[in-house]
Amino acid sequence: MSPPPLPPPDPIDPPPPAMEAVLPAAVVATILSRLDVRSLLLAAAACRGLRTCASHALAFLPAFHLLEVALKHDMLRPLLPPNPNLCSLRLDCAKLEDAAISCLARPSLHELLLLNCENISGRLLSELGTTCRDLRVLSLNSLGERRGLVVNFSDLQELLNGCSQLESLRLALDFSTFDNPNFGHVWSSASERLSSLEIGYIPMTMLLELLTAVVESKLSMDYVKPPVFFPSLQKLCLTVDFITDHLIGSISAALPSLTHLDLQDAPIIEPTSSSDLTNAGLQQINPHGKLKHISLMRSQEFLMTSFRRVNDLGILLMADKCSNLESVCLGGFSRVTDTGFRAIIHSCSGLHKLRVSHGSHLTDLVFHDIIATSLCLTHVSLRWCKLLTDVGIQRLSFNKDLNVLDLRDCRSLGDDAVRALSCLPKLQTLSLDGTDISDQALKYLGLGACPLTSLSLRGCRKLTNDCIPLLLAGSVKHSLQVLDISRIPSVTDDGIMLLARTRTPLIELRMRENPKIGDSSVMALASMQVDGGTYGSTLQLLDLYDCGGITPLATRWFKKPYFPRLRWLGITGSLNRVMVEALSRSRPFLHMASRGEELGTTMLWEASSDWYRHNDDDLDELEQWLLDGEPVSDDDAIMEE
Repeated sequence: MSPPPLPPPDPIDPPPPAMEAVLPAAVVATILSRLDVRSLLLAAAACRGLRTCASHALAFLPAFHLLEVALKHDMLRPLLPPNPNLCSLRLDCAKLEDAAISCLARPSLHELLLLNCENISGRLLSELGTTCRDLRVLSLNSLGERRGLVVNFSDLQELLNGCSQLESLRLALDFSTFDNPNFGHVWSSASERLSSLEIGYIPMTMLLELLTAVVESKLSMDYVKPPVFFPSLQKLCLTVDFITDHLIGSISAALPSLTHLDLQDAPIIEPTSSSDLTNAGLQQINPHGKLKHISLMRSQEFLMTSFRRVNDLGILLMADKCSNLESVCLGGFSRVTDTGFRAIIHSCSGLHKLRVSHGSHLTDLVFHDIIATSLCLTHVSLRWCKLLTDVGIQRLSFNKDLNVLDLRDCRSLGDDAVRALSCLPKLQTLSLDGTDISDQALKYLGLGACPLTSLSLRGCRKLTNDCIPLLLAGSVKHSLQVLDISRIPSVTDDGIMLLARTRTPLIELRMRENPKIGDSSVMALASMQVDGGTYGSTLQLLDLYDCGGITPLATRWFKKPYFPRLRWLGITGSLNRVMVEALSRSRPFLHMASRGEELGTTMLWEASSDWYRHNDDDLDELEQWLLDGEPVSDDDAIMEE
């Protein structure tokens, strides 16, 4: 009897069709061209076909915005191939040097925003003037700050001569490096379209020289057409040695079209009567009635001082001439009382933003009859106003459109103030640092109507672990993205474990200088999953600086796959230098801060707001694509030891 026939072999499943066979390359290219840079790079990490299409799409992108990570030149260069369509470029340049200038200065650019340019010299300015003739918006900060780098007057001259289409110029750097006899007159070659000018710091002598040149050009009777300075300028932001009456008068005379004036000083010596702002100087503000925003701030960075020669009379006279103001920021007006501040609120019917810092005489009376105003305040900051109590905040809460409220270091505020604020339907950002609130205040917020996205409780010493579940018991759990619980002695690892159990999708968490926070908190956060994502998946910023219970063991929890989205980490550098350095090498896109510096920047997070909408799986494909699978096993071995 013959054996039964063998069963036919199992058919081998055919390989899945290549992506090109399913979607035409033109369709894929069209889809990829509509993605932002980060999404495009994430798509490139998915498969070889998408990688090829993404590399091709990079040559046609109209905008390249990548502020989340700082790339070295060798990584950035392949991402920025020749591209005649590139109009907007935004980058963090912390790891770039002069070799990258040719990669940054492109003829097609209309907008260029570069952060952390401390390793790039002034040659960038001259190259932009030579190459970027159609540039409309330019924003640079920290240019040439590294020792040994040079920023010359000729660099500024080349920029102003070449970029004849500039509409907005922001140079956040020290202008004393441009000191030159021709400094004032070189600005006559600046773009006639320039409507916004922001300067980091400019010595008073150089600024007055510039303003004098502007005024003289207006008064010139020569038959030869005089140079034209700033015919379209509407916004001016400066930091100077001293804000004085003479400076205010010169600005008002030279720039009559201003709608936005922002001045700040930081005296290193006590101003004299001739080098200070007085009531007479305030009367010279807004002679043409065009101002919409005014900011006069005296910093106490170097000296505890204020505008001692300004009182209520000066503010009353200014308010009378500035009734069209929509935004007012006043800092360091120590002799102004409720009478002056109240005059601003009641005179400016369209006032949306109010900021007062170091208002040592501001009390609840400033809001006593606020119901008689238009109640259109949306942004309010009252820092270091120590006489303000719950009663004043209860009246301020009549402004139902409040969106941002900063009450830091208002030490007389308590739970009743927060109870009033908890009913505001549009309040998203709330800062209560150093106030006298207790856990009960957090219960009010948790049960309230506020769609809070950012809450700062730094230094609220009455709070305990119980405040965390009380805060996150209601809808705040779903909206909160930024939380600061630093310098609260009673918050312990148990509180952070409660936070982890709520699975609140936080993006930023600060808990620095808490003596009872330790390794258990790091492990709890590393193990937290949100909506089925990976461990610690949503946190982009974590500040653990000087937390008393952190040991070298904690650094092991920052290895992949934990905290895959983390971009900023604050930790004590002396914890274990070898392990901290190994962590820095194994995660090259992680900003490590080990000296107590504050993490993150407003500009960075605002500019990258789209980042929040990404919910990617396990490993960070962006880093994977950029590193192209480079091994980091040596550092991993150090971390394991």
